[in-house]
Amino acid sequence: MSRTSKSPKAIVQVAVKVAKVLPEYSHRFSPHKFTQAQLFACLVLKILLKTDYRGLVAFLKDGPELCDAIGLASVPHFTTLQKASKRLLRFRQADRLLRRTIEIIKPQRRAELAAVDSTGLEAHHISRYFVSRKRSKQLDIRENTYYRRFPKLGITGDCQTHAILSAITTRGPSVDVNQFCKTLKPATEKLRINRILADAGYDSEGNHRYARQCHHIDTIIPAKHGRPTAKLPSTPYRRQMRTDFNQELYGQRWQVETIFSMIKRNYGSALCGRHYWSQCRDMLLLVLTHNIAIILPVKELFYRAGQVLFLGRLAGILAGKNGATPQISNYPLGNRRH
Repeated sequence: MSRTSKSPKAIVQVAVKVAKVLPEYSHRFSPHKFTQAQLFACLVLKILLKTDYRGLVAFLKDGPELCDAIGLASVPHFTTLQKASKRLLRFRQADRLLRRTIEIIKPQRRAELAAVDSTGLEAHHISRYFVSRKRSKQLDIRENTYYRRFPKLGITGDCQTHAILSAITTRGPSVDVNQFCKTLKPATEKLRINRILADAGYDSEGNHRYARQCHHIDTIIPAKHGRPTAKLPSTPYRRQMRTDFNQELYGQRWQVETIFSMIKRNYGSALCGRHYWSQCRDMLLLVLTHNIAIILPVKELFYRAGQVLFLGRLAGILAGKNGATPQISNYPLGNRRH
């Protein structure tokens, strides 16, 4: 299982190196006081501290060691950081940063097993007491409050390293079936995926066809969409999911749930943004911070060990032999067009 670095100093130093993929300054006529890499590292630190822009500025003023780690000669104003978030966390810029983190985590540009899923986040720091509270002191009855709209994050996660390969931001509640292709496509542009897992919420013949025929990725999605029936589906891929479903390999889908658990446990489940686009930027920053935080532990754990532990267990599952550890080169990947 992957670990996240707990050192803010180490994380911001990695964030500065990751952001080197961006131009040094946003414009040639900008003040050239802070580089874009330094501002991005400050935004990552904001997620680590679970604070707002003003709180981040106060923390930087009290922590000169972090300023030295980022390379700041002076502490930026909180409005400078707020404007930098609008500029650096646009989808195109965030995708470049995400691609860079994946190049560091997965230099072989190949993922044996990935999973697609989505989760909901909280739009405000709401007290649990007001969400579920007793209606009366005398009666043991609880009053539940439900919120109609909430930020929703969909990701494609690597089951080996727990790195996020792609992310989309929407609002819930909404169905997942029409978000499969939007979530998977950015990941296929970054690296080669052999197998993809998803829960029954993504079940559709179109999703199977898109992954298998367009990107040559084997899909494992339970064919449980619609009313329960013993009759086999009429479409070929969903019928295959009923007749030849790899339940043991599908059990690895919990790895993507671990990614969501790592994000919410380390950085919180509530977003600071009040409006839709600010919430989208916050979710993309969560994704980038997660990948940056696992760069050092992943490189230390997996590449030093030669990736033997995870790949050996995965090869045993793919081969259908419990306890066996066949060679990595003997994966039964089937006939594929590359």
